[in-house]
Amino acid sequence: MCQECGCGLPGENPVGISAHHHDHDHGHDHGHSHDHDHPHSHTHSHEEAGHDHSHGDAVGQHRILEVRQAILEKNDRLAERNRGFFHARGLLVLNVLSSPGSGKTTFIRETVHALGKRLKTGVIVGDLATDNDAQRLRESGAPVVQIITGTVCHLEAEMVARALKELDLNGLELLIIENVGNLVCPASYDLGEDLRVVLLSVTEGEDKPLKYPPLFQSAGVAVVSKMDLATACDYNREAALANLRCLAPNAPVFELSAKTGKGMDAWCEFLIQQHKAIKTRDPLSA
Repeated sequence: MCQECGCGLPGENPVGISAHHHDHDHGHDHGHSHDHDHPHSHTHSHEEAGHDHSHGDAVGQHRILEVRQAILEKNDRLAERNRGFFHARGLLVLNVLSSPGSGKTTFIRETVHALGKRLKTGVIVGDLATDNDAQRLRESGAPVVQIITGTVCHLEAEMVARALKELDLNGLELLIIENVGNLVCPASYDLGEDLRVVLLSVTEGEDKPLKYPPLFQSAGVAVVSKMDLATACDYNREAALANLRCLAPNAPVFELSAKTGKGMDAWCEFLIQQHKAIKTRDPLSA
């Protein structure tokens, strides 16, 4: 998808990672190889795609499709490395996705607060620019690492692997990854997470899932956020839930307000049960 939106072009700004000044050395082996090229690099040769492009007017179109396939295959391999590392440490990992302004950062911050000492939580945050969200999340007391993606409109498995070097993993039980606010490109990139959590705020309209089906179809969990604004927004709950269930019929749906706390207890209990399942290697069915 990202070839259409223009992210990841040659000459893009390098991805930056900023932590909250951790001075320690983790001393652990992530099992990742960090000397490889970024999976979003668009400098693949025709030979990498495995085809001879000497077949007429369709050359350009075929090359775009094949390069994208190579990029995603590399990302998937790195995502599996991440997943193995997470499982070896008994970490439950969430990839939180939504449009900009849906309330992801507040939702994550209040999740950390509500969980308290029941699940020690760390956060990785992705944004094109600024570390504003990371600063807000550090108010929760959780260790936080910010990834600055530059022109790239999604996180990738390698970015997460590199960020892990900067994150204090000591005793962590839950890792929340806040993806870049975007309803298109992040749907294509596995980060190695256990659960993909997709937010729909009541302020966005009930038909948002129908407009962006790939992202909502990929949801392991759906969260309807900002329920405290439902009446003011004339939110059609029945239509919104029907659309979510149409696209992600097996995904649990949580309706909540991070601002008021309504619905947060059920959400946190769900996470605690999911972490127990990870620890016992007996994944819970949705």
